[in-house]
Amino acid sequence: MTRTCLAIVLAAGDSTRMKSSMSKVLHSVGGRPMIAHVMTSIAASGVSEVALVLGRDAEKVEKAASIDGLAVEGVLQTERLGTGHAVLMAKEAIARGYDEILVAYGDVPLITAAPLKAAREALADGADVAVIGFHTANPTGYGRLLVEDGELIAIREEKDATDAERAVTWCNSGLMAIDGRKALDLLSRIGNQNAKGEYYLTDLVEIARSLGGKAVAVDAPESELTGCNNRAELAVIERLWQERRRHELMVSGVTMIAPETVFLSHDTVIGQDALIEPNVVFGPGVTVEGGAVIHAFSHLEGAHVAAGATVGPFARLRPGANLAEGSKVGNFCEVKKAEIGRGAKVNHLTYIGDAVVGAETNIGAGTITCNYDGVNKHETRIGAGAFIGSNSSLVAPVSIGDGALIASGSVITEDVPADSLAFGRARQEMKPGRAAVIRERNLAIKAAKKSGK
Repeated sequence: MTRTCLAIVLAAGDSTRMKSSMSKVLHSVGGRPMIAHVMTSIAASGVSEVALVLGRDAEKVEKAASIDGLAVEGVLQTERLGTGHAVLMAKEAIARGYDEILVAYGDVPLITAAPLKAAREALADGADVAVIGFHTANPTGYGRLLVEDGELIAIREEKDATDAERAVTWCNSGLMAIDGRKALDLLSRIGNQNAKGEYYLTDLVEIARSLGGKAVAVDAPESELTGCNNRAELAVIERLWQERRRHELMVSGVTMIAPETVFLSHDTVIGQDALIEPNVVFGPGVTVEGGAVIHAFSHLEGAHVAAGATVGPFARLRPGANLAEGSKVGNFCEVKKAEIGRGAKVNHLTYIGDAVVGAETNIGAGTITCNYDGVNKHETRIGAGAFIGSNSSLVAPVSIGDGALIASGSVITEDVPADSLAFGRARQEMKPGRAAVIRERNLAIKAAKKSGK
């Protein structure tokens, strides 16, 4: 029989150490709010219901936490009286009756489903409380997990620990699972007889044991339990997340020449045998199919790169860029909301926006689609097998037919039929000796200015 579980996610902190105008849990990791990462792992652990304890930016946090597969119920915490008090903000939800209660934090975005499942399994095996811990070479500042004969007997805060207890390197993460049938009783027994007058969730271990119950600890990698209190810690979390995601992609068959220089988004999709050169940045919404090559110093966002296509170096793909198989967008090119057809080439120094470029068409250096008139955007359509000469300006809305040829330096303002040659430039004229006259005049003006005349 499937066991029921309610996750309680604490996300009500004031985030004062972040020095930010928004809630800490709304800050992004991999281009996605921290709270959304946490909720995804909760869903992957088999939980479908969440009580989200809210404070600052409550509506925005609840929206960011709403992901497919989870029923999220927000509860507001107006006072900050410790973690035990925060969990009891979800008292009504707990009272509905669940086999398990899972407590997590909105600022621990690297947590995966595995330790959450392990804590739940410990409850299924008979524990009343299962605390998620981590081993660390530097335990300073953390509560220590004191274990005897396989059972967790206490969580000892460092200031209260003996020298022997301080030597323990298994530390408390704050995440835990509680027997849902006993949760309200256990939580109601937490007192606030301490220096801060707060209700500490960690007291549950000794409370459960005092009632004849069993507490255990389950282990998780230290990196997964990295919390965030300031911008420096946020940068550490981003680095760890990027390292994890790069590793996943490389193991799946993606080649990265210098992976530490590649930056990914939470939804970046890269296919097998794709090659990513150094210093590439992927914004949200990018798919790169197998066999594609992204050359160095390129930036992609909201783009689709088909199999065998190449991008860069020093290229920018903006939202709506769609490169077909075997196409190329080369160095110092920008593509936005445009279809680049199969085998088409946009080799260098070019802007293609709000456009459709047909298969096997060649776009010469310095070409731009003039898509904006100051008020509205307009589309340029270029057929298959066309050739656009260098330094051409295509003033939208305009269509260029299949096989058409645009002479270099042209400004095209009218549609060009298929297989036509179009010129749109001033006629060249020669004025023999005129350059010397102009030069002598300019030198005379310069000399007069220098002498003050």
